[in-house]
Parts: sequence; structure tokens; C-alpha cells
Amino acid sequence: MNKYVIILFQILVFVFVLFLWETLAYYHIIDEFLFSKPSKVYKLFLIYLENNMILNHVFITLYEMLMGLFLGSLIGFIIASILWFYPLLSRILMPFMFVLNALPKTALAPIFIIWIGMNTKGVIFVGIFISLVITILSLLNHFNNIDQNLVKMLKSFNAKKIHIYKYIVLPSNLLNMISILKINVGLSFIGVIAGEFIVSREGIGYLIMYGSQIFRLDLVMLGVFLLAIVSVLVDILMNLLINLLKRKGIFK
Repeated sequence: MNKYVIILFQILVFVFVLFLWETLAYYHIIDEFLFSKPSKVYKLFLIYLENNMILNHVFITLYEMLMGLFLGSLIGFIIASILWFYPLLSRILMPFMFVLNALPKTALAPIFIIWIGMNTKGVIFVGIFISLVITILSLLNHFNNIDQNLVKMLKSFNAKKIHIYKYIVLPSNLLNMISILKINVGLSFIGVIAGEFIVSREGIGYLIMYGSQIFRLDLVMLGVFLLAIVSVLVDILMNLLINLLKRKGIFK
């Protein structure tokens, strides 16, 4: 019951914000040119929906985000595993990892797009890079903080490092990997939108950038709403995946 009450209040808060925004714009308390208003955004949404432009922009951004999410998480997992197997290599590379993590990665997006290409591949690479470093650092930290008593027990049976990795490291970090994957959804979106700001002629990021360039705040707000809706839907799918894995007994 509490769950449904919370959802109800969340909906009411959202509706109230839209109502207040529309009212303030209608009575010219806020400048409609600068803030637009929900009814205007909705009319523009219907126009784009009739022309099938909305679905195209959403599909492009979703495709780029999912590719960045999958490849960034997979490559990060592989590199983190390699660094766990070779602690000396980890100690050598870790300072560089911290430097890369501290850098404002969206500021490097123009460089990557020039290197990779001013196309979808460049945008996807930005999405990969933004989630890559944090994936490596987070997973490696989780891998190194496994239960040492279990490690000692396996070593007492002459277990090799591959056995420790297979029977302790991976099983004890399934939930952590799913959590990092959820974090990477937002990071991949940041990278993709930043890339679309720079080079794309399609996608939600392009809508936002184009709207700001021609001072169409209704178009900008439409892009923001679309981005929020897509983000929420992806998060819901991630939660469904977690619940499915829990029901299968893969982790608790």
C-alpha cells in the first residue's frame, strides 16, 4: 500500500509542477519565450509524432546509448578482471586511471569525435569512454574487497587464482555489477547527449541543441522531456531485469 501511495504522490507532484508552470506562463508571470509552457510543448510533440520524427530521434539516441552502455560495461569488466589477475599491472596503471576519472570527460568529447569520426561511431565512443573508467575503478575495488576468509579456504585446497575468480569474485559481485550497470545508464546518456550536441543531426541531443540555437524553448523542453522519459523507461527495464534475476535465484 505504501508503494502505491508513494507513486500517487509522485504523480501528483509532477502534475502540480506542470499546472504551476502552465499557469505562470499563461498569466505572464514567467516569460513564455524563455520558459515555454507545457501546452506548447505538447502541441509540438503531436506535430513531431505525426511526422514520425520523434520515434526516429528517440531510436537514434537509444541505440547510441545502449551501444555505449554495453560496450563500456563489457570492456570495463574485462579490463578490471585483467587488473585483478595482475596486481603489478594494476599498481602501474592506477594513477593514470585516477587522472582519467578526474578529468571532465565531456570536455574531451570533441577530440574523440575528431579521432573516431563525426558520425554515430564518434558519439558511441564518447558514451563508452565516459562509463569505462568508472566501471574499471568500481569493479576493481569490489573485486579486491571480497571475503578473504573464503580466499584462504580455497587456497588451502590448492586453488588457483582462476578458481578464486570463478567461485568467489564473480558470484559475490553479481549485484555490484548490476548496480554499476545502472549507474552506467546515466553516464552513457551523458556521453551520447554530449556527442550529439557536437556532431549529430539526429537524436534527442540534436533536438535540444538545435532548439537552443534558434531560440525555440518549446523544442528544447520537448527534448528534455523525451530524455527524461527514455531514462525512466530504461531504469524500469533495469529494475525488471534485477527482479527477474532475483526470482531465478542468481543473487539475493
